[in-house]
Amino acid sequence: MIDTHAHIDFKDYNKNREEVIKRAKSKINAIINSGASLGGNRRTLELAEKHKSFIYPSLGFHPVNSSRAEFKVVEEVMDLIEENIEKTVAIGETGMDYHHVKELEGRKKQEKVFKLFIDLAREYELPLIIHARDCEEKAFKLVKKFTSIPEIVFHCYSGSLETAKKIVEENYYLSFSTMLTFSSHHQRLIKEIPLEYILTETDSPYLSPYKGQKNEPLFVEEVITKIAEIKQSNFFEVDQITEKNARQVFNI
Repeated sequence: MIDTHAHIDFKDYNKNREEVIKRAKSKINAIINSGASLGGNRRTLELAEKHKSFIYPSLGFHPVNSSRAEFKVVEEVMDLIEENIEKTVAIGETGMDYHHVKELEGRKKQEKVFKLFIDLAREYELPLIIHARDCEEKAFKLVKKFTSIPEIVFHCYSGSLETAKKIVEENYYLSFSTMLTFSSHHQRLIKEIPLEYILTETDSPYLSPYKGQKNEPLFVEEVITKIAEIKQSNFFEVDQITEKNARQVFNI
C-alpha cells in the first residue's frame, strides 16, 4: 500500500509524529508527503531525509495559500523547489480552489501561480499533483494544453463523473482519499473509473474514516478495502494495481 498524499509535517502531528510514522511503516510501503507552504516544503524535505525510502517529498504551494500570499513568498517557494529539484518526486500540490476562495482577485492569483507550477513540472519533467475543488473542469482544460508533463494526478478528486472520464481519456490519474469510506459520490465515481487510473491517499490529517479520530497514512488500507468492495474485487488485486500505479507515477 502507498499513501500518495499526506501532510504529516503539519502541526497536528507535533505530539505523535514518529508514532504515526512507525504505525505506517508496520503496514504500508511508502508515503508521498505533500508540501503546501514554504515552511511545509522545508519540513517535508526534512522528513524525507530522516525517513529515506519510506517518505518521499512532493513540493508545491496550496492554492488557498497562493490566493492570499504575497508574490515574493511564491518566488521563495519556487526557489526552494528548484534548489531541491533532485530530491522531489513531484510538483504539488498546486492548483485552484473555488470552494474556499470566492473572490475573483483571489481566483486570478491562484490561476497565475498554478501556471507557474505547471511550467516547473514541464521544465523538470516531473509529475504534477493538482488540487482542484469546485473547478475541476477548468483545471483539466488548463493543464491539458501542456503535453510534456510526464504524469498528472488530480488529488482527492471530488468532481463530476463526466470530467473524471475526460481526465482518464488523457491518461491522467485520479487519487481517492479516505473520504471514499463515507461519501456516496466518491463511491459512485470509483465504480466507473478503471483501477489502472486510480491512486490511493489519506490527505492526513484530514478526512478520517473514523469519527472523532485524526486521519493518518495507515488508514489508506480503508481506501483499498472500500475500492475492492465497490468493484467486487479483492484487496490484494486492488492493492497490487494501485501500488503499481503509484510507483510508476512517482518513480519510486
